[in-house]
Amino acid sequence: MPLPSVHTLDDVRCVLLSLPGPDENAVAAAAEREPQLTKPPGSLGRLEELSHWLAAWQGRHPPTMNNARAHVFAGNHGVTAKGISAYPAEVTAQMVGNFQAGGAAINQLCKTFDIALSVDALELENPTADFSEQAAMSEQEVVAAIVQGMAVAEKGCDVLCLGEMGIGNTTSAAAICHSLYGGDAALWTGPGTGVEGEAMNLKTRVVADAVKRHDCKDGLDVLRCLGGRELAAIAGAVIGARLRAVPVLLDGYVCSAAACVLEATAPGALDHCQVGHVSSEPGHQHLLERLNKKALINFEMRLGEASGAALAVGLIKAAAACHSGMATFGEAGVRDKD
Repeated sequence: MPLPSVHTLDDVRCVLLSLPGPDENAVAAAAEREPQLTKPPGSLGRLEELSHWLAAWQGRHPPTMNNARAHVFAGNHGVTAKGISAYPAEVTAQMVGNFQAGGAAINQLCKTFDIALSVDALELENPTADFSEQAAMSEQEVVAAIVQGMAVAEKGCDVLCLGEMGIGNTTSAAAICHSLYGGDAALWTGPGTGVEGEAMNLKTRVVADAVKRHDCKDGLDVLRCLGGRELAAIAGAVIGARLRAVPVLLDGYVCSAAACVLEATAPGALDHCQVGHVSSEPGHQHLLERLNKKALINFEMRLGEASGAALAVGLIKAAAACHSGMATFGEAGVRDKD
């Protein structure tokens, strides 16, 4: 389906209020097949749930996992001038080059699980404004990034893994979560690339002060004031995937924070999303509790770049294979329970 025309945040709000739901026919077909498979009911646990989720949001039964894609968005943040990161901002561009050369962790994971990888660098030479002093982006800037993200989900993609690269973006994620869910800034602020001691205290103060500065009316406004281009593009990709019947695997803390602004604006906007892993960044578990999401794996990772989402693709492939490939009791000549 063609994507809707989006020029303002109000246009985005209208799209969020009219998102398509799951395919009920596919849900019914999955529910009908499951009890016939040669296993005790519920014995594959969450794999059963994942296969039904996949069918529901692909809009077909049986679900397939032949065309997995990963998309990493990169952006730079003006707030890094405050000294909140262990690495300088130029590392963002250097890591994009590493992705393109095939040398990063996400490249190896995509090769391992047969995932097509794309990387978008969003105006790295033009960082967002320092959100501790003013809004990170104008409405025009945030909408442009959302629109760019909406376009990446391709019809026919079986699952879209989303991730990010951006020095300073755990500070942005913490500020978004603190703004939306309250609590103490320290609850949401973690080490990111490895800050500690006084640098960590500074990062927490920056998050707290930034949230006090901005009076935001909903999740999209929070994204404009406290987010980054790569976070806005992730939010757009989540929307575009929903419109094109593509299920989404979110990565860790930053990716989930980017997506949560949609749920805060329109509850249910993340129903087609699973969270690939729970990050060791402490705010992520708190965020998952607010979103009522349970991550698929916990490997104590906090790398970003869609690495946890890509790793979880193996589980999604297993779920689809078991649901579609297992014999039924009748086909196998195995006696069902009485």
